Amino acid sequence: MFFDSYDTPVFRPPSEARSFILRVTRGCAHNKCKYCNMYEGVQFQVLTEEEVDRQIMMAANFNKRGVRRVFLADGDALVLSTERLLAILKKLRETFPNFERCASYAAPKDVLRKSVEELRMLREAGLELLYYGMESGDSETLAAVNKGVDGEESIEVGKRVKAAGMKLSMMIILGLAGREGSKRHALATAHAISEIRPTMLGAICLMLYRGSELKEQFERGEFDPLPPAGLMEELRMIIENVNLPEDEECIFRSNHISNYVPLAATLPQDKEQLLDDIDYSITELKKLKDWDVYNHDKYGTY
Repeated sequence: MFFDSYDTPVFRPPSEARSFILRVTRGCAHNKCKYCNMYEGVQFQVLTEEEVDRQIMMAANFNKRGVRRVFLADGDALVLSTERLLAILKKLRETFPNFERCASYAAPKDVLRKSVEELRMLREAGLELLYYGMESGDSETLAAVNKGVDGEESIEVGKRVKAAGMKLSMMIILGLAGREGSKRHALATAHAISEIRPTMLGAICLMLYRGSELKEQFERGEFDPLPPAGLMEELRMIIENVNLPEDEECIFRSNHISNYVPLAATLPQDKEQLLDDIDYSITELKKLKDWDVYNHDKYGTY
């Protein structure tokens, strides 16, 4: 359900397919990550109170009692002040009688500008789930792709969200450091996951999107990507070095369109089975002779 008629791209996590997508900003305030082209050419805007209220009223007129979950768009709704977000959440609770919870993407700099207490206030007001694209726990990799934070800061983001009592869905990107930095990226990312202990963890494979700086680097011969088996070897190194408490559960998924092999597990309980599944996939992927899919239109040029 979406009611903003402004002609810019709309993105949301797959799990928010049935949510009311409430646009409170347009674009991404950072919009400098070299692997991303989601908001290419979109000028960042914060929507006015009137524009946000208009969407809420349209959703209420369309299906007032059917709105249970809301996703705040676009790329980094948390760039708004805590006061403004609390007012939006209050409006949602007052408007929709069956409102259950709200979710949003979480850009790292936005989270770091908020205290744990502010995040806790937002959680108590209904913002219960944040989707955090950490991508890597490695400072060198994060700097290379212009993420805007280093490894320690990327860990602090996750810890702050968890300390506020929010659910945290975290994503990492396999192959983000290329061949040369693969081991460094994997080990630092495993360390970050172990420190943060996310509620959910997703691993996607690097895609070189048309319009992204990283694709241009690849075409100039400045970035050497991992082959499919190499991506899975990197994932194996990450999972092997992740250490989570036995009394906690982290839902792991690797079933994005970019993934060569769909994987699912609950960590740490299913760790050994997951490693076995990864080993099998590595064996099978090494049988591929033409792995240079980065040059094909079907991959990395969307």
